[in-house]
Amino acid sequence: MTATRIRPNDADCRAVLVYDGECPFRSATPSALRRLPEVGTLSWYDEPAQRFLEAQFDATPFAMVLADIDERRVYVGPTAARELCERAGVPTLVPGLVGGTVESIDTAIGCTVESTESSGPRHGTYPLSDAAEARFETLAAAAEQSPLLFG
Repeated sequence: MTATRIRPNDADCRAVLVYDGECPFRSATPSALRRLPEVGTLSWYDEPAQRFLEAQFDATPFAMVLADIDERRVYVGPTAARELCERAGVPTLVPGLVGGTVESIDTAIGCTVESTESSGPRHGTYPLSDAAEARFETLAAAAEQSPLLFG
């Protein structure tokens, strides 16, 4: 499969989507991100993402996370998917998923590990912590260096 450039090289990341590179939701995500050049992407597995999550939650939740420096908010799991869709003006990007229950969304999009090893929040909106804010610049820089979302 050919990698597709999602974000122009000159776009500054004001928000970063941390995603599981294996998440089935990824096939729909590029449609939303093409409309949001200010949102960068970074794999959950990348070190800057891990450091950011640890700073924000004192854990590394295995979930889709949307961190927004301007709003000073962090959206997790289905809440991140819903926020991404709303920002892109495509609230029906994944019909039936975003409006469902947290458990069914987690199962359907596969962005959360069903395991006792998974720690941290699985869904919701949180204020950006001071520790995570201090890591945001590094997170955004890594996302800017990673202009390919899914290949």
